[in-house]
Amino acid sequence: MDNNDILIRLRYALDIKDTEMVEIFKIGGIELTIEKVRKMLIKAKDSCNLEDEVQDEIEENIICTNSELESFLNGFIIFKRGLQDQEPGQSEKPVLAIKNNQNVNNIMLKKLKIALSLTSEDMLDIFNDSGLNVTKGELSALFRKEGHKHYKECGDKYARNFLKGLALKNRK
Repeated sequence: MDNNDILIRLRYALDIKDTEMVEIFKIGGIELTIEKVRKMLIKAKDSCNLEDEVQDEIEENIICTNSELESFLNGFIIFKRGLQDQEPGQSEKPVLAIKNNQNVNNIMLKKLKIALSLTSEDMLDIFNDSGLNVTKGELSALFRKEGHKHYKECGDKYARNFLKGLALKNRK
């Protein structure tokens, strides 16, 4: 799953409007117009066997970078929970946690858990609603720090099913 796909699924699951998307990006520290956000929300297609018309549409697509996705997720936390008070010595801008493409899904799960004030039980229920049975141990491993001996990389299967379960829960 690429970052654009995550944004598309997250937007659908939580029924976020375009204007709210722009506001969330702004809170996260990135100024985007509604047009740019809409171009980020275009689903990318394979480049083989495409007609010229479809090829032009793909060129309109804007790729969402890791830093943009993380800024969106940080902005989403503030959008849902409010701005946290600064502690002395704390930097104003959060340090970006997405260092490579392997840990994008792990960071997304962590930040959505914070933003939506989900407990581990809530998350297990969301996974179960999507048809994927996840144990407490597996969930705990997904939230561990990269490099920890019990850390588990969150594959696309987990991320996709979590967003599917979130959509089922919120769009009843």
